[in-house]
Amino acid sequence: IPVSMIQRIEVLKDGASAVYGTDAVSGVVNVILKRDYEGFELNVQAGQSGHGDADNRSIDFTIGASSDKGNLVFGVQYTDRGEARQADRDFSNCPVSETKTVPPTLYCGGSSYSEGGHVWGDNMFGFRELGKDEKYVVGDAGHYGEMVAKTDADGNIVYQKDADGNDTTTPATKFKYFDGMSEADVSGRGGEYHDYVNSGADNDKYNYSASSYLFTPMQRINLTASGTYELSDDMLFFTEATYTKRWSSQQMAPQPIWNSEAWVYNPISGGGVDGVDGWMTDDLMPFAQVGEELSYGRRMVDTGTRNYSQVVDTVRIVMGVEGELENGWMWDVSYNKGRNDSVAKTANLHNIGAINDAVQAGDFDPFLQSSWQGDSISPFTYTEVESGGSEMDIFAASLSGDILDTDAGTIGFAAGYEHRLESAYFTPDSLTAQGLANDPRSEPTAGSFNVNEAYVEFAIPLVSDSVIADNIELSAAMRYFDYSTFGDDVTWKLGLQWRLNEEFMFRSVVSTAFRAPTVDELFGGESPSFEQVQHAASEQDQAEVTVGGNPLLTPEEADILTLGFVYEPEAIEGLSITVDYYDIDITNAINTVDDSYIAATCLGSDGSLINTGLAMCKASNIALDNTGRITFNNGLQNLGGQATEGVDINAAYSFEAAGLNWRASLDTSLLDKFVETDQDNTAVDFTGFITAGAGAYAKVKSNLTLAVNSDDWDATYTARYIGGMDSFLGKCQETPEKCYAPTVGSVTYHDIAGSYHVNDSMTLSGGIKNLADKQPPYYTGNNDSNTDPYTYDVLGRYFFVKANFKF
Repeated sequence: IPVSMIQRIEVLKDGASAVYGTDAVSGVVNVILKRDYEGFELNVQAGQSGHGDADNRSIDFTIGASSDKGNLVFGVQYTDRGEARQADRDFSNCPVSETKTVPPTLYCGGSSYSEGGHVWGDNMFGFRELGKDEKYVVGDAGHYGEMVAKTDADGNIVYQKDADGNDTTTPATKFKYFDGMSEADVSGRGGEYHDYVNSGADNDKYNYSASSYLFTPMQRINLTASGTYELSDDMLFFTEATYTKRWSSQQMAPQPIWNSEAWVYNPISGGGVDGVDGWMTDDLMPFAQVGEELSYGRRMVDTGTRNYSQVVDTVRIVMGVEGELENGWMWDVSYNKGRNDSVAKTANLHNIGAINDAVQAGDFDPFLQSSWQGDSISPFTYTEVESGGSEMDIFAASLSGDILDTDAGTIGFAAGYEHRLESAYFTPDSLTAQGLANDPRSEPTAGSFNVNEAYVEFAIPLVSDSVIADNIELSAAMRYFDYSTFGDDVTWKLGLQWRLNEEFMFRSVVSTAFRAPTVDELFGGESPSFEQVQHAASEQDQAEVTVGGNPLLTPEEADILTLGFVYEPEAIEGLSITVDYYDIDITNAINTVDDSYIAATCLGSDGSLINTGLAMCKASNIALDNTGRITFNNGLQNLGGQATEGVDINAAYSFEAAGLNWRASLDTSLLDKFVETDQDNTAVDFTGFITAGAGAYAKVKSNLTLAVNSDDWDATYTARYIGGMDSFLGKCQETPEKCYAPTVGSVTYHDIAGSYHVNDSMTLSGGIKNLADKQPPYYTGNNDSNTDPYTYDVLGRYFFVKANFKF
């Protein structure tokens, strides 16, 4: 939305589903465009970080003209945003890992999928023909050792049992190998195979941060128009039209590839396997055995970084007519059409399905370094092309006015009807859809739904100019909705505003709300996602998580209570204090469980399955793959609920001093509770915690603003405070001494800005964000870039300038 075309922004801080429909659970931000603008306005702005990157340039203009019949406003905005790289910041130039010592130390780690390849031996090699009826027994011996019973601290044999008490113990969990020899764990970094080094300064992990963006480049152009035309004395035609085109790109480290089907090692000097003459390189002979099934992972630096690009077109058109009836009631009828289409490309991907076929056919030696380079690998490299889009059609009509005069005032009402049709689609690349690419297969998305809604609102004055109050007003609203996907229901709202006198006003709202599942949430196909998960059973800090939609989803429902007051003391002119308490209890919440929580709850430190009777663990299908990476399902579900409770406080004071106008304001949010419950009704309290991907829940956040202005200039200072938090990672809560940073301290950012009014037509502005160049904090179990980019400033000190021209 072009800023220069915004007339005003309305913020409603309580549940408003009865007024606005779906999604209005915690409030509404309503952006209203200009309708009667006349003149010309031009804005030119540029910004850049103190590191000389993340540049951001924009230019926009708005022009408007009026006649005795109507008004037309047209705006154009162009934005060009540059990049910043993780490699160019000290806090993010490598993925930090922690040693297993107590206390732990930090080292530059990364992905276990090494440059040059990482080979995992088969710990069951040599046991396949042993044991009666394919059972493994104590004393069996193979290449990597002798089978001995796995026991607990008291010497008892460890068995795994499911919820029904059945023995589910597998050889890998019931037994261990004891002769001092473990299966091969080999790195090809540097071109020569050697034992994989997992930690320390000279480890074999791949630093994927060096190639990844911290701030992504983007270009965007917006075209916006709005207009009105008077059809008669009491009827007005209105329209809005917007078109946006975005070109964006991202860059990530070269693709990690792995073999889902083990490759049998058959070296040239090995004499052959299963009747096939040896044909693979001998380079692995000191580490692997002839005929051994090997798992393989490789970071494809040989072909370069993964380069993502998107082109997105968005169109929105609104047309309507509004007018006034003879009794003074207002009415309007409108049609709203929106459409979004995108094409996304990813370059430098690899067809692991074709590579695997070539290995099985003896045409591609995966353990020979030159196989992954030049002309040998180029036939297996491709660019992925995906497309997607969404569409919305809305027909709406409303009627509002005054219906009855009372001693306390006039009762007003508003009523309306809305019909909405939503649809969306996503078409994955053909190789990905068939599961032939290296990542797990991604499914297409397609679906639609329609909804009919009707609502009514009342503003009812109860008391006016009374001993008990200057005025008391009741607001009431109700909305009925009927979705084609899950049926119908009703939401309602009751609000009370009690103005005791000129100084004090009390307000409260009790309401219900809902959030309907979107097309993507309902019909989105399954696809892989690689999420930050740290777990004792895996040396890797990312898990392969299968995500996707669920056609059985039903709406989230919420009960909301807000209580607050406004105090403006006459004794201190210019002072205003507001305090608002909120309690939002969502049931049937549409969500995914925190990834780290699933791993900690369903997988033991030795890789065995635990808590197998929990519905969450059953649905997750959690496991360790052949490369030691954790894999599980975490699709959308109606999980249980979310309950949040807190207080928002605002204090503002306007005054004059030294011949200048001043305004000081303090906005503080106190979070008392944020609890989620899963499908097993297990409560997880996020209050005061920062997670690896489910958000940060500081108990205290606050913004302090001090503004001063004169006739020719103005200046603003802002301090943004984020309270300290604890890492949500399980081991940091249970044994904080095993974590390098189990907590994160409070962070405060300082910003300054100012403007100089050269004349009536020209204003020059500038400012600095994060004046002290505060770096984001590291915490154990971080999200990305060794921190949480969604909570903390990752760009550092940032400068911007702006020129505004009005005619």
